Amino acid sequence: MAQSKLLLVDSAVLPDVYLKVVEAKRLLAVGQVKNLSEAAKKAGISRSALYKYKDYVFMHNADIDQNVVTFGATLEDRPGVLSALINRFSVAGANILTVNQNIPADGVAPVSVSARLEGGIGTEDLARQLRLVEGVVEIRILSTR
Repeated sequence: MAQSKLLLVDSAVLPDVYLKVVEAKRLLAVGQVKNLSEAAKKAGISRSALYKYKDYVFMHNADIDQNVVTFGATLEDRPGVLSALINRFSVAGANILTVNQNIPADGVAPVSVSARLEGGIGTEDLARQLRLVEGVVEIRILSTR
């Protein structure tokens, strides 16, 4: 089998069917339709076109890597601390991309959280806010993009 080659192509030069496939997939992903047939109909394409292209056409999100920060945290091992930390991200207008909590040891749990900063909050400002959450032992900025 030949190795795939991915291309990034401006949709302006492509047939409309590709954008309609992406729209059908979005409708499915957000639950606005229940199945592929309904998605195809609502997007204005045939089911066969959707089946043919659905595994090969994806929308590129150029914003995905902008303003992304990863924090490392050490949290006290007690109920509600992780929830309070996540809530602080939400209050600050940050969109959480990933959360990874390891098994607690010695009364603390290591956690990493990656988020896209939106609404104008800066990395250092968010770090300061996260340090104020009850039960947060330490916050470190691991990476920024």
